Amino acid sequence: MEAACSLLAESERRYLLYQLAETRRGNLEDVVSEIAAWERGEDGTVDSEYRQRIYVSLIHNHLPRLADYDIIDYDLRSGDIVLEEGFDEIRPLLEQFKQTESKPEIRETPLL
Repeated sequence: MEAACSLLAESERRYLLYQLAETRRGNLEDVVSEIAAWERGEDGTVDSEYRQRIYVSLIHNHLPRLADYDIIDYDLRSGDIVLEEGFDEIRPLLEQFKQTESKPEIRETPLL
């Protein structure tokens, strides 16, 4: 439980998992775009430097950490990210986190 809370404490990791929960798979570029949009919020200005920061953060921190816990599997060459069996173990906690998000567009979309 402590490890799961630690993993979900970072908003970028939660946003990544919210996105993947809908279809159990995604593409790195699409995920970066969605995370950037959620983080930037209302103004919608997402420059390439900001997207690059998210991309680097995902590939050097968040993706490897989630893969270490068998929550995701990913391939940097293709950009494919797939949920693994470990996701099902943290799904209930992720749902609780989702209900506390400050952005309504995140809270209102159910995890599938």
